[in-house]
Amino acid sequence: MATAAHPPMRILVVEDDLDVLHYIAKGLREHSHTVDIAENGKDGLFLATTERYDVMILDRMLPEIDGLKILKTLRGADNHTPVLILSALGEVDDRVEGLKAGSDDYLVKPFAFVELLARLEILGRRGQPSNHSDIVLQASDLTMDVLARKVTRGGHAIPLQAREFKLLEFLLRHKNQVVTRTMLLEHVWEYHFDPQTNVIDVHISRLRQKIDEKSPGESMIKTIRGAGYTIEDAAPVSKAQDPYKIFI
Repeated sequence: MATAAHPPMRILVVEDDLDVLHYIAKGLREHSHTVDIAENGKDGLFLATTERYDVMILDRMLPEIDGLKILKTLRGADNHTPVLILSALGEVDDRVEGLKAGSDDYLVKPFAFVELLARLEILGRRGQPSNHSDIVLQASDLTMDVLARKVTRGGHAIPLQAREFKLLEFLLRHKNQVVTRTMLLEHVWEYHFDPQTNVIDVHISRLRQKIDEKSPGESMIKTIRGAGYTIEDAAPVSKAQDPYKIFI
């Protein structure tokens, strides 16, 4: 399990050697980290630019788009996610080229997993957001402190199991957006296929009961029929902000 010194991270691994890819993913998950994987540069770049990660592991020699091009594209788009290059290219010039392209660290294959893990945790601490809004998530009167692992609504503490916490965190990070079942299966359960179970419905139902218990009325988690689920940040609009109520 992950040490108490460092909270679980969300990590993207882009690697075309499937044995190495699944070895890394399995090891990281055993340490409580959430892992997304990509087997080629095109998929890796798509995930890196559409999702939020604490740190990335990036191979250099990838099909479709090579690792250095991915790195330069990210940095050119002002994406500063910490990146560790993991590559068989281990000469001094290779390492210098990777660092100059924008990587934060460079590890040469073959490698020891314990060293990879230590380097990732260092990068994760370095990349932790100083912006309070990234570690404290909120929608209306529901608040989640990601680092303290605490959830409250209207000042009332809401105890959640680990999977419920992860599910609510994903919904809050995508508030005011429709989250599909596929997104939940991949990012909360880490299934890259649909197991045809009602696991999502059961957890959504339990989560609804817990967060709505002290606040009767319409549930914060809404079902969008045929699409998925959403949490809306229903912040009240003041009369001064609402042109239709300004004279009421």
